Amino acid sequence: MQVGILTAPFGQVPLVDVVRWAGQQGIRSLEVAVGPGSRHCDVRTLLQGKAVDELKTACAAADTHVTAIANYANQLEPELGKRRQTNDYLKATIDAAQALGIDIVCAGGGMALPGKDKLKTIREDVPDVYGPIVEYAASKGVKIALENWFATNLQGFDTFDAMFEAVSNASFGLNYDPSHLIWQGVDYLDGVSRYASRIFYVHAKDCEILEGRRRLVGWLGRGWWRYTIPGSGSIAWGPFIGRLRSIKYGGPLSIEHEDDSVGREDGFLMGKDFLEGFISGARRTAHYA
Repeated sequence: MQVGILTAPFGQVPLVDVVRWAGQQGIRSLEVAVGPGSRHCDVRTLLQGKAVDELKTACAAADTHVTAIANYANQLEPELGKRRQTNDYLKATIDAAQALGIDIVCAGGGMALPGKDKLKTIREDVPDVYGPIVEYAASKGVKIALENWFATNLQGFDTFDAMFEAVSNASFGLNYDPSHLIWQGVDYLDGVSRYASRIFYVHAKDCEILEGRRRLVGWLGRGWWRYTIPGSGSIAWGPFIGRLRSIKYGGPLSIEHEDDSVGREDGFLMGKDFLEGFISGARRTAHYA
């Protein structure tokens, strides 16, 4: 395991500049956020000319690596013309991953369609959209890892099960994020074991539970949890990382910085320092075992 970052907070900062900064800070894994027209990284620009080779050269010089490309657009757009464009861009993202020699594209589970709940959307609409996309990815040696953001179709484990029943392809899995589970009362530790074969990537984001606010607004209210830098919330990182080791997960812990109480660079470095304490400790234990 190694600590990495999701580059989304760098917005319109050119990716090569982020690569240099990451290398200087000892960050060895990058989950690169992409989007149409993005100055940070547009996969269609990346696929033109020598852009891929230039990115590989920059990563080698910085001693860091792109380990995943992140495209979290809604693949179930209700308007079919927009859906086709969104699906095509995800396929271009898969092409970019193949060109870079990486095997993970992180994506979203799509939003419930108008007039349908999440489970009905998964059962009726996911197979026709995600089925062909995952087959395309598999043909390129790439896996699709869905982040379980609660606002999408992936909320509780019932929706996880339905998603993998709808598309059973072994290249369809999770970018597992415990922060979206803990505040719902879903057992994020058990989920690691339950979905061991489907966890392709992991988001490292914490969640602070504000008990006083919850007692005021109730479980169905808002504002009683907030996402934080790892170590600043309620996730039990030692047991969580232990569960990941138990399933032989060796990929990145990709810090997703959504903590508005700390700046961009400071937050990433705080999270890195905290998480590396667990990882380096595990390495020392293995060395002396």
